[in-house]
Amino acid sequence: MTAIIDYGVGNLFSLKSSFAYIGEKAVVTNDPDEIMNADRIILPGVGAFGDAAKKLFDSGMADVLKDAAAAGKPILGICLGMQLLFERSYEYGEHKGLGFIEGSIRPISERVDTKKYKIPQIGWNALRIVKKDCPLFKYTNDGDCVYFVHSYYGAECDKSLLAVTEYGFDVTAAVGSGNVYGTQFHPEKSGEVGLKILRAFCEMK
Repeated sequence: MTAIIDYGVGNLFSLKSSFAYIGEKAVVTNDPDEIMNADRIILPGVGAFGDAAKKLFDSGMADVLKDAAAAGKPILGICLGMQLLFERSYEYGEHKGLGFIEGSIRPISERVDTKKYKIPQIGWNALRIVKKDCPLFKYTNDGDCVYFVHSYYGAECDKSLLAVTEYGFDVTAAVGSGNVYGTQFHPEKSGEVGLKILRAFCEMK
């Protein structure tokens, strides 16, 4: 069973529907016991990093996630959920993240010509898998397209980089450290490719 953490931020029910489609049980919950008893955990998120981080820490879900990570449970952060796994973000100031992934979250606009590249990046883009043996991408190939919506990206994270996408530079598409993973794209909005990624996540022990 997969626990989708409800901390007031995220596209929770489309995620739950995606798990139902692939025949996997998922619950939307903010109950610490239910989360710790789950086989794996999803950290969703949309919106601004600072607001989401505050809700995560104030709700106690940050501590639950740290306990789950220490217990070895597979954790997957999606979009803003991925960004929250990092040490810090520079979105409208500096904000502390969970610290599971070494690095920071920075604006795409620092790296690209905004006359050529629209900010945010919205739409389908191809993956280039950096870590070929990553279990999250066991059913995914280079060039498979997934759906992005973001203005900020993961930086200084070479140690944990799993996949990139090209948007004027190699933008972090996925990261991983131990049993903690993150995707900047939305698997639940990425058609069959995204469902295969969620299926691979469900096969992690």
